[in-house]
Amino acid sequence: MDIYDFGKGLIVEAGSFIEKHMLESFHIDSKSNPNDLVTDVDKETENFIYNQILEHFPEHRIVGEEGHGEDINDDEGVIWIVDPIDGTLNFVHQAEHFAISIGVFIDGKPYCGLIYDCMKHDLYHAKFGEGAYLNDEPLHRAKNEPLNSSLIAVNPKRILGEATRDSFFNIMAESRSVRSYGSAALEFAMLAKGQISALLFFRLYPWDYAGGIILTNELGYISSDIYGASLPLFNSTSVISGNPKIHEEILQYFKDDKALHEYHDNFHNL
Repeated sequence: MDIYDFGKGLIVEAGSFIEKHMLESFHIDSKSNPNDLVTDVDKETENFIYNQILEHFPEHRIVGEEGHGEDINDDEGVIWIVDPIDGTLNFVHQAEHFAISIGVFIDGKPYCGLIYDCMKHDLYHAKFGEGAYLNDEPLHRAKNEPLNSSLIAVNPKRILGEATRDSFFNIMAESRSVRSYGSAALEFAMLAKGQISALLFFRLYPWDYAGGIILTNELGYISSDIYGASLPLFNSTSVISGNPKIHEEILQYFKDDKALHEYHDNFHNL
């Protein structure tokens, strides 16, 4: 069975699984802080995806936000990187604006990316080298819009600290305007649709961006950390994604910010 076709069917099925469980009562807990929420629907959906993958591909490995694959630290073979609900705060408070995100890598190289907007029933998908799609419609390649005429997406709570705010605030001030949607996966989807020109985060994990970078790279967007380096498969990092022009513009704001570099490297244990 083709991994890409299987993944497209699986992520839609997982979306139906979530919709069904939304109608039932569910337990809400917190992880690293009171605002870092997790529900039993997150955990049950990750288990559902995990079990379905291993039933069809027992030799594959899975890294999930809710605990699967914590011991995986090499990129050999086929690895699925899964966020069962990206945007759990939106899921809990709004019952919309959340997504499932899956990125598949083979020996460390991108194979396919999948993002499913559960409540809109929209599937964003891409297989490496074959373009990117929203459902059955091809998505258009990136336009080189500059920062001063662009909407960009950020997570404002991550950039309010003394060590982070100068460069980030200057970028935000130069942009046309800033948005925060509460789901990195959906922001990657919006980037792929051309609704925003860049997204900028001080901290994301691979399950937040694995599907999104494969999707958007197929359209000519560039993703990196604040130094311009490739994003890791197993560690948290900063993330800049955008069309080539705006990506380079944003990198220049961070180039000489030594205080931010030091804080960034300590924060991410680099």
